[in-house]
Amino acid sequence: MSVLPDSLAGWIVVAVLLFWFVGAYNRLVRSRAAVLQAYATLDAALRKQLDFVQASITAAPPQKDAPSPSLSSSVAPLQAATTQLATVLGATRLHPLDPGAMAALATALQVLVNAWQRQHPDAVTVFDADGTLSRPVPLQSTGSGSGADAALPGAFEPMAWPEPSASAEIARSQFNAAVGQYNAAIVQFPALLVAWLVRLRPAAPLL
Repeated sequence: MSVLPDSLAGWIVVAVLLFWFVGAYNRLVRSRAAVLQAYATLDAALRKQLDFVQASITAAPPQKDAPSPSLSSSVAPLQAATTQLATVLGATRLHPLDPGAMAALATALQVLVNAWQRQHPDAVTVFDADGTLSRPVPLQSTGSGSGADAALPGAFEPMAWPEPSASAEIARSQFNAAVGQYNAAIVQFPALLVAWLVRLRPAAPLL
């Protein structure tokens, strides 16, 4: 028994369904590509932060009682955090859409930021997501969930970056926005059927 349509109307239905499927698939692929492109920019910005921190470690004068003449005990935790983040970045670069990899990156990044703040408490800068506003110290979360920022989908707290540049915060904001758009696209009906067929899975923002 043939499963092919035996009438013009049947062929029209098949053509419309095929056209819709291809269109929906292309839209999802473009949304996914936007996330990957945004992550490439974020990755470059984070590597720049790493270079900045590593340069500060290299420039730090060694202590007389340090176990190694090239690394003082005061900067050892910062060096360890830098090494950890570099390793995690390398792994995340291979799977930027994997929520587990992004969670590990968020943890390693926070460890680095905390280590930097302990080593250089007066050398931290916080930028808004658009990069136009800077503060000399990290923002404190109010926990109220109200205000203009709370009204924005995917709003997140700015991070205190070692390098006094807004590029990392802007890149993080753009990446998180791309992730939000991608995640929304793959759960909308009927596009979610296409996402299920081609095994597209939700991504995770960098918080």
